[in-house]
Amino acid sequence: MQGNVYLIGLMGAGKTTVGRKLAELLLLDFIDIDQLVEQRTGVSISHIFEIEGESGFRDREAKLLAEASAGRQAVISTGGGIILRPENRRVMRKHGQVVYLRASLKILWQRLKDCQTRPLLQQPDPKAKLTQLMLERDPLYADEADIIVEAGADSASASAREIYSLITSADCPARG
Repeated sequence: MQGNVYLIGLMGAGKTTVGRKLAELLLLDFIDIDQLVEQRTGVSISHIFEIEGESGFRDREAKLLAEASAGRQAVISTGGGIILRPENRRVMRKHGQVVYLRASLKILWQRLKDCQTRPLLQQPDPKAKLTQLMLERDPLYADEADIIVEAGADSASASAREIYSLITSADCPARG
């Protein structure tokens, strides 16, 4: 395996949890882009959305994705909206393999229904917003993915082991 492993998918799919476990299996560093944004700015993503709007957050996210991608080989957990910008898709394709953690709307809603820290869900009908995001983003995630793993039915450890098996097998195509 060469390059980074990028985990993409909607919020709540388990990218951070699975990513940490996958990094342990691969003996690689783990980078969470959302956490990196918060560390660098010293404020929450919700606060960035409040002050700079979604576009300000996406600018920061893109900059840190490019920076993380150019460093040492790592497992990189991305934010759910990273896929929206073509330049982010190009960076991921150029620097590694992209794994889409796909979870059903039912599982995502179960995980997120009480969450107060997701800026895009802070509205009168968060379930409708989650549904809209899934409809808009699923085709982009699927199109960019080298590997698609159904997340949610198994534990994060099982998902990490499945990804590990797929990316370390000779049958997995590498981009780049």
